[in-house]
Amino acid sequence: MTESLGRRAVRQGSALRREPRLSWGQSLRALVNVHSVAGQVFLVQLALTLALVIAAGTALVLQTRDATMTEARQRSVATADTFAHAPGTLAAMKSAHPTALLQPSAEATRKATGVDYVVAFNPAGIRWTHPDPKLIGKRVVGTYYTALSGHTHTSVFNSTLGLAVNTAAPVIDRDGTVVGIVSVGITVHNVNAGVAGKLPLLLGSAAGALLVVTAGSVLASRRVRRQTHGMDPAELSRMYEHHDAVLHAVKEGVIITSEDGRLLLANDEAKRLLALPPDLEGRAVTDLGLDPHMAELLVSERFVTDEVHRAGDRLLAVNVRPTAPYGGPAGNAVTLRDSTELRALAGRAQATRERLELLYDAGVRIGTTLDVVRTAEELADVAVPRFADVVTVELLEGVLRGGEPTEGITELRRTAVTGVEQKDAFYPVGELIRFAPSTPMAQSMNSGRAVLEQDLSAAHAWRTQDPERARRVLDHGIRSLVSVPLRARGVVLGLADFWRMESTGPFEPDDLSAAEELAARAAVAIDNARRFTREHTMAVTLQQSLLPGAFPAQSALEVAHRYLPAEAGVGGDWFDLIPMPGARVALVVGDVVGHGVHAAATMGQLRTAIHNFSSLDLAPDELLSHLDEQVARIDADAREGESTGIVGATCLYAIYDAVTGRATLASSGHPGPAVVLPDGTVTFPDVPVSPPLGLGDSMPMETVELVLPEGSQLVLYTDGLIEDRHRDFDTGIELLRDALSRAADRTPEQTCTDVLAAVMPDRPGDDVALMVARTRLLDPGRVAEWDVPDDPAAVGPVRSVCLRTLEAWGLDELAFTAELVLSELITNAIRYGTQPIRVRLLYDLNLICEVADGSSTSPHLRQAAITDEGGRGLFLVAHYAERWGTRYSPRGKVIWAELSPHPAEQPMPDLGEDFLDQWAEPEI
Repeated sequence: MTESLGRRAVRQGSALRREPRLSWGQSLRALVNVHSVAGQVFLVQLALTLALVIAAGTALVLQTRDATMTEARQRSVATADTFAHAPGTLAAMKSAHPTALLQPSAEATRKATGVDYVVAFNPAGIRWTHPDPKLIGKRVVGTYYTALSGHTHTSVFNSTLGLAVNTAAPVIDRDGTVVGIVSVGITVHNVNAGVAGKLPLLLGSAAGALLVVTAGSVLASRRVRRQTHGMDPAELSRMYEHHDAVLHAVKEGVIITSEDGRLLLANDEAKRLLALPPDLEGRAVTDLGLDPHMAELLVSERFVTDEVHRAGDRLLAVNVRPTAPYGGPAGNAVTLRDSTELRALAGRAQATRERLELLYDAGVRIGTTLDVVRTAEELADVAVPRFADVVTVELLEGVLRGGEPTEGITELRRTAVTGVEQKDAFYPVGELIRFAPSTPMAQSMNSGRAVLEQDLSAAHAWRTQDPERARRVLDHGIRSLVSVPLRARGVVLGLADFWRMESTGPFEPDDLSAAEELAARAAVAIDNARRFTREHTMAVTLQQSLLPGAFPAQSALEVAHRYLPAEAGVGGDWFDLIPMPGARVALVVGDVVGHGVHAAATMGQLRTAIHNFSSLDLAPDELLSHLDEQVARIDADAREGESTGIVGATCLYAIYDAVTGRATLASSGHPGPAVVLPDGTVTFPDVPVSPPLGLGDSMPMETVELVLPEGSQLVLYTDGLIEDRHRDFDTGIELLRDALSRAADRTPEQTCTDVLAAVMPDRPGDDVALMVARTRLLDPGRVAEWDVPDDPAAVGPVRSVCLRTLEAWGLDELAFTAELVLSELITNAIRYGTQPIRVRLLYDLNLICEVADGSSTSPHLRQAAITDEGGRGLFLVAHYAERWGTRYSPRGKVIWAELSPHPAEQPMPDLGEDFLDQWAEPEI
């Protein structure tokens, strides 16, 4: 009975846990039953457990006593037989002193076997051995006739030690006579002591069983109370009534079916929605008169979520869940919801959701670039086919060029067409279109609002633009149009036309808001692209005007160059080649950090400053020091004007001398050049790098001097060539080295092409400037030098030898001019300079006359008065020379003048009579 009650409680609790979805009424009834039965189960189980423990204990005590007595009999028999037949026992009994021989053996045997006594006595009953020595020699108590007859006998009797289990075994001689008897006994007291030793174990086991049963009952009771949340039967009963009422009052159908397809429960709403007959519980679902498809769905084993099915004139949203996976018996729980009235609303919600998704995609996909045409194409790509079958976009001509849109103009350029395979139905991309005033396009641009034509076949105004093309449009099946102006900042930039095919259905008035939203987002992106185009065009124009167009003529270097702007637009990289006096050439490459107009303008300022400083014929380190100060001043002026200021600039300046083949370089934060020797060896000279321009803080610059064999290539570049976000500096240098290693026998133009192909990043994030210069040496036969003594009389001889050199070079036409210039320069050096004085003639593209002396004073050109005796020499030099100037060296200065081999006819200035007689000297 107890087991039945326990199983019933567990089964009801398990059912309550596993089947909350099957039947609310059954679950609540089970809760009430479980709660009321739990206390009864515990008391009954406790009483039965106590009775079972007492009965089991008594039985175990009796059973243990019997087992112990049996064991005592067996042990006494075994010990008596063993001692009686032991070697020496018979001889000891037959000896003259049996006690002396048997007593030690008997005591040893007693102690070894655990018996209470081992007594040996003669057939007359006189003891030979006994645990108590006082009893030796006395008659034994009890009968032993069976043993005297030669048989072992076991019995229970009162021995001298108390009630004992005794075994008497005869000791028989060879002739069959009994010589003596061995009596072995175990007292009952010791037997009971063994039983008592096992009682604690028996009682402990019984107590443990009682504890386990009690704990199990308590846990089961607590579990039941936990599952019922501590509610008593009355509360559970009220809950059952409430849930039963809710089940039938809820406006959602609930159906429970069994594994074999029978209906277990259906609430009132389910009966109403399915028009179920009365008395339906327990009947097969297929017998309820339902549509076969619906009946199959109610008993199907698949999961169904919000599937809409027709039941009569209603649309029901059906949810089916098998109950087995949730711990209940096999079957289905079905809910039904009437969605007839929600279908129309759901359709409108779906359309709204699709429009929101379209607008979201438009925000993501339109305006990914700052290109006006690409932005118009993105608008068309987003709208086709989700909103329209065809999209055409037209923009004002000025917008495409980055200019400001002009109001009142209806002439637009077709920019994008998407969605038509036979594009001959529409104006092609690039076509200039002037819309007639009656067309929806012109009306939308004039009104600034979207214009809808639901049926183009019935609309005649839009055909006036081009009747033949309108016919082709209709022949392609296009029937509906929405024309929307592209407006940004209150100004119309162009037009977007959305077309739909007849198979898609016409546009509705609700579609106008979506079309306007698409156009508004695209217009903002197009306006941003237009403004970027304008600024980019301005920056490109500014930069192109600031970068060198063509290098001036010179013979010291064969030069090729490349400039590539970054994807982000125009930057501040620049390069330059500046001819210097004395068959020298200056090479410049620099980089202004940043992009845009500001970087290009700063680059122009720096390039102009370098040209001005180069005209002073400064050394590379001195020039960069002056340029550093200039950049610092520009940056300070920008900060005072609350402008952005210069973030940074770098520059590499090199001067190559074609007479000596030496190149002098200085760097201000810029990567050093690469040198390709005629044998193909590629080196990267270690050029001392000073801080970037504007950050030098008046620190001295350092230079390095390289000797370049004729035919060497000097490669100057900006950092955009060798490094970017995905490649470090060292990797770029190695790529450049590999590309230049094959450039020894190539022209500078070929070297530029190969370097860009091998080293240029795929998507450059910075400008790239590259300049390759192949060195040449001036023919030594076109260089002449003389030392001049510190004596005015030496002017004539030096002048004469110079004239002979010019005659040898075929420059007879320059003899008079060169004689005049040299005489003035040598005379000034002797008069105002110091030793050493040297004269050098260089025949390059022009004739270069140089007079060097050890003084650092520089002559100045001035206008001499009529009464002045001197002051006209430099005036003559400036008049007849193409260029003239002064450059300083570590040991003094050099005054130079360039004379063209083919001078233009110039009038002789009026300098006074007999002006040249002062240079009349005898020839050397």
